[in-house]
Amino acid sequence: MAVVVGYVPTAEGRAALRQAAQECKLRNTRLVVINSQRGGSAFDAQDVARSDEDLREVRATLDEQGLEHEVRQLVRGLEPAEDLIAVAEEVAADVIVIGLRRRSPVGKLILGSNAQRILLDAPCPVLAVKAQDDA
Repeated sequence: MAVVVGYVPTAEGRAALRQAAQECKLRNTRLVVINSQRGGSAFDAQDVARSDEDLREVRATLDEQGLEHEVRQLVRGLEPAEDLIAVAEEVAADVIVIGLRRRSPVGKLILGSNAQRILLDAPCPVLAVKAQDDA
């Protein structure tokens, strides 16, 4: 069993990571951090280097907290929702944690497509968190 978190280096991603770490402590389980990228020509060498550095910082933070964890960077052409759902099934996740960004009044009518797909298709409960204003 594990907690799976979708991570991107944004305020929403950091909020999801913080909450996922708390869930791991409460549940006494490991954390699987997923950074999913579509890849292709839009993901160049600079993006790879920046992403690697971001994930090194994530690993260091989780090490400091003493959490058992695994960090996966997936660049295989899938949508982030597909990657998160597949990993959640693979590790028999207790919960998936995702970050949601603030939206305009019109945008509030429709969740992001990845968030909506995760909420609808996940094999386990999904915890959606918003970023703090100061994050």
